[in-house]
Amino acid sequence: MFINKKSSGDIENWRIYLLTSVFFAIVIVFLFRFYALQFVQREQYRSLADGQHSFFQNLIPNRGEIFMQDKSGIYPAAVNRETKMAYAVPKEIENPSDAASAIASILQIDALELKEKFEKEDDAYESLKHRLSDEEIDGIKNLKLKGIHLSEESYRYYPSNELASNVLGFVGWKDDALGGRYGLEAYFDEDLKGVEGSLFHERDASGSWIGVGQKEITEARNGNTIFLTIDHIVQYQTERIIKNAVEKYGADGGNITVMEPTTGKILAMANFPTFNPNDYAKVENINAFRNPAVNDAYESGSVFKTFTIAAGLDSEKITPDTTYTDTGSVNEAGYTIRNSDLKANGVQTMTEVLEKSLNTGVIYVEKLLGNKNFADYVKRFGFGEQTGIELIGESRGNINNLKNLKSDIQFFTASFGQGITVTPIQLASAYSSIANGGILLKPQIVDKIVYGDGREEKIKPQEVRRVISQKAAMQTAQILRSVAVKGHGKRADVPGFLIGGKTGTAQIVDAETKNYSEGKSTGSFGGFAPINDPKFTIIVKLDNPRNVEWAESSAAPAFGELMKFLLEYYDIEPTEEYTQKNLDDFNQTHTLTQFKKEDAEAAATTVAKPEVAEIKKDKKR
Repeated sequence: MFINKKSSGDIENWRIYLLTSVFFAIVIVFLFRFYALQFVQREQYRSLADGQHSFFQNLIPNRGEIFMQDKSGIYPAAVNRETKMAYAVPKEIENPSDAASAIASILQIDALELKEKFEKEDDAYESLKHRLSDEEIDGIKNLKLKGIHLSEESYRYYPSNELASNVLGFVGWKDDALGGRYGLEAYFDEDLKGVEGSLFHERDASGSWIGVGQKEITEARNGNTIFLTIDHIVQYQTERIIKNAVEKYGADGGNITVMEPTTGKILAMANFPTFNPNDYAKVENINAFRNPAVNDAYESGSVFKTFTIAAGLDSEKITPDTTYTDTGSVNEAGYTIRNSDLKANGVQTMTEVLEKSLNTGVIYVEKLLGNKNFADYVKRFGFGEQTGIELIGESRGNINNLKNLKSDIQFFTASFGQGITVTPIQLASAYSSIANGGILLKPQIVDKIVYGDGREEKIKPQEVRRVISQKAAMQTAQILRSVAVKGHGKRADVPGFLIGGKTGTAQIVDAETKNYSEGKSTGSFGGFAPINDPKFTIIVKLDNPRNVEWAESSAAPAFGELMKFLLEYYDIEPTEEYTQKNLDDFNQTHTLTQFKKEDAEAAATTVAKPEVAEIKKDKKR
């Protein structure tokens, strides 16, 4: 066989050239990729190599903050604070078992749980623990263990601790989810937490990221910031007053709501007992997280008589001077309903009905109205429906007793606030509708929202409906003024101002027996001032006060003390003549706090025989 040696050499050279070309091509690709990794995409892949945590931080939104206000500016209520969290890069950990033991003792985490995380060889990121203490941070730093890292993170902080905690709620863990729990934090959770970013990255068959693969990143959108209508100085003083009232009168608890009657804005919503949202995990009874002013309905008693009289005036069935003869009792369906004073007062005007809190008088008005008309007025005042306030778990109350129009006894008792249940926020709205001339407004607790993109939305007052005429509202207000001057509301009056309001002392229904508990009652006072130019509506509620018999001796003084503070704090000029003796007498009888306006401002910047109808069944059931 003949072989051409020259041709054979050419083939060998061609192979060498080919291999050399391929080699240089690979080197060029490698160098290009190396340049891209080290320079063009250096920061991104540095983050990925460092456990990917800082890279992922761009995908996590900042939670929106919550602010109160005062006369001079804003005040932080719920804000974000920076701390550190611990995370691991399992593929960097050389000995998972030893690392787990060391970390477990520092972070107080189960070692076996940590070992399972650390043994994920291809895993680039595992969260270990959030919100580390200073001791835990120092322990991790001193350990200097490869694959264990610290990173910045934020947590929710409440600068004033207990202040408005039942309104704010808190941010906490439930199962594996961190979010708003109770109050505003829960109601606005979706708005506050913002929108997480997203990352799409191509992966190979094993699930690992492909370095040259396609990447799509959507950055996070921060949560909305909420500014409340609550004045933190008013909130601070209101909380002091309800706390001292509960302790002074031996009550199980209590709450006070302060509303601006012309706008529906909530200036304060105070409860006692309360809790510290910074240490919510230490609370043993979760009922402490509830907001009774919104969540809990109760039989309000005689504070409800105001609405029966207002309905009678609006329908023109009565005038303030209409008279009836009080015989001391009303008999219906085998029941006898008596006045709380157990007296027959003879001829009485409608004004005297509220002054003396006569059950027979409001029953007289209810009869004139008729059951259907009375039920319609109850609904128009907002009872039996949610007010729509932006707080979680609002109760509708219960007016089901008014569904059967043939059951007169249910309507008689409802006329003086028994047999139906209402919430303090409903009462505040209803009393405000009388104060402002007959318009029911939606309670407003959010003043402004600043969205994550910088847009601002000012929340405007929202009218629900007209409940009664302006004339009827003015007449009712004048009668309430008479109650504060001549009736059971004297201790709610403030020298120099036209105060109007009504007391209520109602029996408490036992949750198990469904009957009224012997010797237990709820004391309330509802009213507003000044009645000629209403600025503030206040609802005071005390749960089962033990060492006082009537609301006029418990809820009324708390109302008077808070109203005096409000009028001074907002610089409302007196319209009535009064003497220094009047003022001295007021100060001597209102001893819940003995707290001055300037003291409140300084402190806030640091952060029975119930007054009900005696109802007896004449024959055994």
